[in-house]
Amino acid sequence: MNEYAYLLFGILFAALGGDLFVRGAVGIASSFRIAPGIIGATVAAFATSTPELSVAVNAGIAGSPQIAMGDALGSNIVNIAFILGIVLAISGIDAPQDTIRRDYTVALLVPVITGILLLDGLVSRLDGFLMVSIFLFWFLAVFAEARKQRRKNAEIPEKNKKWASVLLAVAGLILLVTSGKLIVSGATAIALAFGMDKFLIGATVVALGTSMPELASSLIAKYRGHDEVGLGTILGSNIFNGLLIVGVTAMINPIQVTLRETGTALLIGITALLLTFPLSDGRIKKSQGVFLIMLYAGYLIFCFAESLKITGVINNFK
Repeated sequence: MNEYAYLLFGILFAALGGDLFVRGAVGIASSFRIAPGIIGATVAAFATSTPELSVAVNAGIAGSPQIAMGDALGSNIVNIAFILGIVLAISGIDAPQDTIRRDYTVALLVPVITGILLLDGLVSRLDGFLMVSIFLFWFLAVFAEARKQRRKNAEIPEKNKKWASVLLAVAGLILLVTSGKLIVSGATAIALAFGMDKFLIGATVVALGTSMPELASSLIAKYRGHDEVGLGTILGSNIFNGLLIVGVTAMINPIQVTLRETGTALLIGITALLLTFPLSDGRIKKSQGVFLIMLYAGYLIFCFAESLKITGVINNFK
């Protein structure tokens, strides 16, 4: 029963952590005179991507960097197609212009760059360095935007309020990261007990479990009326996963995987981002969320079909 206990506590921690983090993030943004979306795209995105980073570093050291690539691509699909799809299905989102210009552009470039680097079937250490360099360039652009906003907003907040917000956000992030680990452990053990294929578990259960912090924080942000925090967290997490995590993994141990193996995940990732791209007025509509959920359902069906082929179940029915 430990597996079910892990799963239950993971869900509870995710809900509580998401609530604490969103309240803290909005307070920090107000205290430091910057947009809440920037906190989501940086602090939250990094913290909620730590499960993927842990998987990536351990996989690279163990000589299995392909696992890190699979988890990063799978998590990015979950972030956009499933998590953002659910948030949008509840109601549309108004995306800030700086988010569209900066974060969406880089998020769309991530799968394109990955596909180009995989044309030779290898993400080398040099390729990894290039990916990390692009990530740092994006991060510096976010930092510059934050400094620009601080200069515009001259109001100085109370120190006590500032530190209270930081403590809330830190406590929330700790619970969110812990929830991801608990959910992955519990759900993976349950899936194995039911005889699910390991590839399918990685592409669905592990990817969804490591993305649980993003799901919790995004839903709580929607509930509290701070959509920019949830959107920033999702886009930032995709950039962290696709550039920093994959790049660091390749620098530790080059990733040898063909474009044919990753092509479907890259194509789904690009399609999902295009489906969510804001309209001319900066609005991401509810209907776009419905299409995203349908896309994710199609991806899951594809994963199941591939798993059945791998295990030879289809051949047994012939």
